[in-house]
Amino acid sequence: MSWNTIGIIGAMDEEIKQLHEHVEVASQYTQAGITYYKGTLHGRSVIYCKSGVGKVNAAVCTQLLIGAGVDCILFTGVAGALDPRLQIGDIVVSTTCIQHDMDCTPLGFPQGVIPYQEVSEFVADPELVKLATGVSELLFPGRSVAGKVLSGDQFIASRDKVNELYEGLRGACAEMEGAAVAQVCQMNGTPFVIIRSMSDKADGSAHVNFEEFTVKASDHSMRMIDEMLKRMP
Repeated sequence: MSWNTIGIIGAMDEEIKQLHEHVEVASQYTQAGITYYKGTLHGRSVIYCKSGVGKVNAAVCTQLLIGAGVDCILFTGVAGALDPRLQIGDIVVSTTCIQHDMDCTPLGFPQGVIPYQEVSEFVADPELVKLATGVSELLFPGRSVAGKVLSGDQFIASRDKVNELYEGLRGACAEMEGAAVAQVCQMNGTPFVIIRSMSDKADGSAHVNFEEFTVKASDHSMRMIDEMLKRMP
């Protein structure tokens, strides 16, 4: 598949700051309170933005990017590690995404299942997953996994919750936007992949390392995006 215009989303300033430094920005506009930047990176057309934190912000900016004509969406940023093999700075490339805080278990639905909807676990585009995993292994050999990304409007900071999400839902990492991006992309038939760099272990120690490692993790994410765009067909 050919990717003509690439949509890139980050949730926080740190996650798009380096895009400002690398993209040749031709124009910008604001819609629904979100600023979008149009330009080129390695000769390829891109539109990128900061979504803001949480699933609603992520869903809104994803739909607006799709409406602007992007061919695929890359969501990049930081996450808390759930898989015990992951260390701070490691990369998770999404295979699928679910909303861990979608919980209608009292009605008989498994955790993460959206009631009365055919799809609740959203599958990333295989070509983008292959590209992202290849790039992550090139840049960070032995420090990346392809796995399930869990999203919810919660900052996970409990070892018990980490164990619940890892053992119950087999999530590789937890964050606050990816599954919303994934669901909107699935509804529109738009290819996507979520790329997360681990900023903390989601175990209650975030106050020690989150701010320190967010910059490092964001740098890893930017290197991923940069190399992926170089290698896209």
